[in-house]
Amino acid sequence: MTTTSTDEIIDTLSFFENWEERYKYMIDLGKSLPELPDTLKTDDKLVIGCQSKVWITPEFNDGKFHFQVDSDAYIVRGLLAIVMAAYDNKTPQQIVDFDIENYFSQLDLVKHLSPTRGNGLKAMVEKIISMAKEQL
Repeated sequence: MTTTSTDEIIDTLSFFENWEERYKYMIDLGKSLPELPDTLKTDDKLVIGCQSKVWITPEFNDGKFHFQVDSDAYIVRGLLAIVMAAYDNKTPQQIVDFDIENYFSQLDLVKHLSPTRGNGLKAMVEKIISMAKEQL
């Protein structure tokens, strides 16, 4: 998966003057993600704690994680793209060490999400960090 970098996302979101424009950008980021084949949309890949359906399929090759992700909601696909900028194609140690709270703070993201979306975002991050810790 080719993702936009965290710095690019932070810079781009800072250009938008309102959250409606930011949400549109996030949805566009989500649309850029490749669709997950239905054969990989299995219950064991579902993220528990998300209001929408979210699937995260990890591959671990050459010491790095590569993720295939998908959701049935456009805005959540955008959130997945933002998360993938932080975690895709990274080593387990890089994933564990990445300051995701600071990243979200720079995006001014969490306070602009509904509580259920915020909980889902947290569940995505926790699942990925858990996968990384299993490889350490």
